[in-house]
Amino acid sequence: MRPVICMITDGRLGARRTVADLVAGVRAAAEAGVHLIQIRERRLDDRDLLAVTRLCIDAARGTRARILVNDRLDVALAAGAHGVHLRSDSFPATRTRSAVAPGFLIGRSVQSVEDAKRAAAEGAVDYLVFGTVFATTSKPGRQPAGVTSLADVVRATTVPVLAVGGVTAENALRVAQTGAAGISAIGLFAENAPNGIATNVQHVTRAFDTPDTGS
Repeated sequence: MRPVICMITDGRLGARRTVADLVAGVRAAAEAGVHLIQIRERRLDDRDLLAVTRLCIDAARGTRARILVNDRLDVALAAGAHGVHLRSDSFPATRTRSAVAPGFLIGRSVQSVEDAKRAAAEGAVDYLVFGTVFATTSKPGRQPAGVTSLADVVRATTVPVLAVGGVTAENALRVAQTGAAGISAIGLFAENAPNGIATNVQHVTRAFDTPDTGS
């Protein structure tokens, strides 16, 4: 399945976004065909994060979207989520795999070829997310790695690699040409009204369907 499209929530609950807004965005993304939805709301305490995750699971019910929780295996298991996404500096994926049922998804963020090789060698991850590929407001001041580094990571492992950081409908073709399995994004979803999410998903999918003409 290519591309794999992952939505990451923008972490603005309680600041600039209501729970209803977040759930509506999750539902729109799920209905648009997004495969993975990562709940990344670090402002929330344990109880609220659990409640929001359960609402998002309900919002995606009946679609193919799978709900993941950012770096909180305990919350993911308590909520009945489909997986967990580990930060690059989080605990080993093997430790997670031994604690979950078959079919539970485990992803990990990586920032280099060495990170990717190490994560793949553990043998417990289902996918990797590499970035920051392009400049992005969610990581101000961080030098983008670029598509050449993304291509290096893709070649270094057989584990599917998703690009993150500044990915848009306009630059998705450059990501596709690296051989990446798909994209993971915040702004692509957060900066659009729910009715605009489907259009962006279509554009990204079309970019990956375009014949490779070289990067």
